[in-house]
Amino acid sequence: MAHLSPSRTHYDILEVAPTASLAEIRRAYREKSKLYHPDTTTLPLAIAREEFHRLNEAYAVLTNPEQRQWYDLQLRLRSQSKPLSTTAIGASSRAQGSVRSTAVPTDDRPLSPGELFALFILGLTFVSCLVLAVIVGLSQQGQEWILQIVSRISEVG
Repeated sequence: MAHLSPSRTHYDILEVAPTASLAEIRRAYREKSKLYHPDTTTLPLAIAREEFHRLNEAYAVLTNPEQRQWYDLQLRLRSQSKPLSTTAIGASSRAQGSVRSTAVPTDDRPLSPGELFALFILGLTFVSCLVLAVIVGLSQQGQEWILQIVSRISEVG
């Protein structure tokens, strides 16, 4: 659940405009994550971890359409500083419920070439295993091998 910081918004943390596109948010996240990741920063470890945590929270909220919509609504309501009407409370409760039901932020980004290659290799391996299993199953030696395994299992049991 996103919470509103009194001084810095998620947009401030990522240094993007509230109208930023998903690509702009991702680009800003990548740049900032290099600065704050505990393994790559020159900052003290405690500060780096805190900033990296804030950065991840901001990224998770702003890349999820439902969470971003809810967050933007909270920002607008906070900036107006008006008491919530009964209708707004009901709407915000429903929106908050939908945010809570989304435990893992969805990432609608296209797959990178490396991820596509890994999926290709995984698929190729899977198909190769299936073909090998069929060949072994259909061959005479494969049948004898299966009978040996079954007889060994029955001897043990």
